[in-house]
Amino acid sequence: FRRAHTLTVLFILTCALGYVTLLEETPQDTAYNTKRGIVASILVFLCFGVTQAKDGPFSRPHPAYWRFWLCVSVVYELFLIFILFQTVQDGRQFMKYIDPHLGVPLPERDYGGNCLIYDPGNGTDPFHNIWDKLDGFVPAHFFGWYLKTLMIRDWWMCMIISVMFEFLEYSLEHQLPNFSECWWDHWIMDVILCNGLGIYCGMKTLSWLSLKTYKWQGLWNIPTYKGKMKRIVFQFTPYSWVKFEWKPASSLRRWLAVCGIIFVFLLAELNTFYLKFVLWMPPEHYLVLLRLVFFVNVGGVAMREIYDFMDDPKFHKKLGQQAWLVAAITATEFLIVVKYDPYTLTLSLPFYITQCWILGIILVLTWTAWRFFIRDITLRYKEIRRQKQEHRHEKDKCLSNGDGHASVLEEQNGNRLRERRP
Repeated sequence: FRRAHTLTVLFILTCALGYVTLLEETPQDTAYNTKRGIVASILVFLCFGVTQAKDGPFSRPHPAYWRFWLCVSVVYELFLIFILFQTVQDGRQFMKYIDPHLGVPLPERDYGGNCLIYDPGNGTDPFHNIWDKLDGFVPAHFFGWYLKTLMIRDWWMCMIISVMFEFLEYSLEHQLPNFSECWWDHWIMDVILCNGLGIYCGMKTLSWLSLKTYKWQGLWNIPTYKGKMKRIVFQFTPYSWVKFEWKPASSLRRWLAVCGIIFVFLLAELNTFYLKFVLWMPPEHYLVLLRLVFFVNVGGVAMREIYDFMDDPKFHKKLGQQAWLVAAITATEFLIVVKYDPYTLTLSLPFYITQCWILGIILVLTWTAWRFFIRDITLRYKEIRRQKQEHRHEKDKCLSNGDGHASVLEEQNGNRLRERRP
């Protein structure tokens, strides 16, 4: 039934597109016809994928919604592959086909400069530095970390990613000017206010979802209009709730997996800044916002697939399809950045920054070796030693039973052996 339904929809859509094409006279504009043909091809593919793609772990608001984003992931990955195989100039000018205002080099905004919280030299507004930093990216930071918390579902992991990204901004501000921010912009506005408040609200939402009673009664079986409206709103909440318990220190496999998740998250965050830098997209462009919306939808599914694979590898024998696509998209974006501007990426880190990262890597490797190798060997040695002591104690206890006859016989046997020696 599902296959027949799909073929019917595809047939109707193809006929509609063909009918529209026949009705109007085809323009003699090659660029316009190319864009229109590509858009129509993508629509047909999305229609096919929404009905035929494999279902993911989420079923609300509808499985077709998540199949749609899976197909969008495929289209976006193909687009990235196409951009990757172009020259730098052609790739940047190709963005004009999406928006004619693109393809023009744009100056980067420097968020550093004057870092005085109170500027006495400015008589009209001494706090002008703070107001200059309060732009549209402040609520974007808050909502971004709120949604990331819903995806990761772990407080300490979100905080580590948030703090680590600020360290990355410190480390890479010699490559991208807009990474240069004031200290209070890094730690007060970003980590504490925007990111911290977003993580806090996200954790409160997770607590509500974990305590919420899920009763999925049919819409037409609810007698009141208020109940019907409430049921419609709850359609956009999860069908059931799974609490993520990552337990990174429980095994080496989970520790490496959590480190890999943090690494991919940080790389995807960096790709946001580097992509708009190499493709000449302004930060407020709608394509940047669409990319973030895309990652919010596909990232939640990917995180659930990764957790299911880690939590029960016998049942989930392979990693989910959306998780693989997110990893491939992140890697392809990084390859585009490397190809389009290798000079910026190869700018050497300052010596003190290099020292800090080397020290951090050594500490992480040392802790990993101690936790999963040295500590286990030490615990195993102590357990073997304890078992030997218990066995020796039980043996001595057995020999001491029988009013000392066993110990007397043992002493007599020892005396006979001494007499036989020359």
